[in-house]
Amino acid sequence: MNAMAVASNGMEFVARRQFAPLYIWLDLAFLALYAAMLLWRKHYMTVLIGVLAGILYFAVDFGIFNLALHTRSISGNASLFWVLLWMSMSYGFTNFTWIWLWLQKDSRLVEWSTLIFGWWFCAPIITQTITTKFLPQQAAHPITIQRTTGAYHGWMAIILFAGYTLAIIWNLRQPDRQKAKATQTRQASTRINIPWLLACGILIQFAWELALLLGGIRSAGLDFSQAIKPLVINSLLETNLGMPYVYLIFLAVSARWTEQFTRVEPQRTLLQTLEYNNSLPMPKGS
Repeated sequence: MNAMAVASNGMEFVARRQFAPLYIWLDLAFLALYAAMLLWRKHYMTVLIGVLAGILYFAVDFGIFNLALHTRSISGNASLFWVLLWMSMSYGFTNFTWIWLWLQKDSRLVEWSTLIFGWWFCAPIITQTITTKFLPQQAAHPITIQRTTGAYHGWMAIILFAGYTLAIIWNLRQPDRQKAKATQTRQASTRINIPWLLACGILIQFAWELALLLGGIRSAGLDFSQAIKPLVINSLLETNLGMPYVYLIFLAVSARWTEQFTRVEPQRTLLQTLEYNNSLPMPKGS
């Protein structure tokens, strides 16, 4: 199992993944297990958000990146539609359930994070071991899928900058912390926790990219500069660009619905929900 990302001019590079078909089936089994664990812990809203995110990922990846921009290609031994559907549901579901748990400041965030990153890292290694020993045909003829990035990374950067600029403007409009403390008001807690959003957006994508790199999905045949460029750029950009907007959606949903689909009583405004979310303690390891 190997991969290549070829850097070209400016911000353009080709991100390529190669994996045996077994990798898809093992990942589907993990997704079923992960979803079952979330349901067991009564994270019903989180599961719904993950499914909707997977559908959105597929609409963007297949509809925009493939049909509109023609940035996707795949080897002849696989269907682009079905592979993209799996990839979108897999990474869309895991990314957004992880984000939702992160924004909730879930008390078991460390456990969920370890589970997701652990699978991303172990899955390609397990696949390589099994296919090499028992499925040599899959090892010899892996699925290869790739995309170029120059056609859309610039637009992503605009979305990223706009979202965080609006968050910064919102925070600058809030009372100063020292003044709020002096007047014994709680208004300082209506600031958006930008470092928490940045940590979520950057670290989740970084975990994904690092796991792909270490697991051999993207690393084979790359020198250091070729390997590090998609790792750094994608980590800073691809999930992080949506965090201010996702946080707004999270606040809107949390103002009215609990994780178990019961109505919040009494219903809160967005501002009250922001204040409540800021009052929650940061998650710690068990």
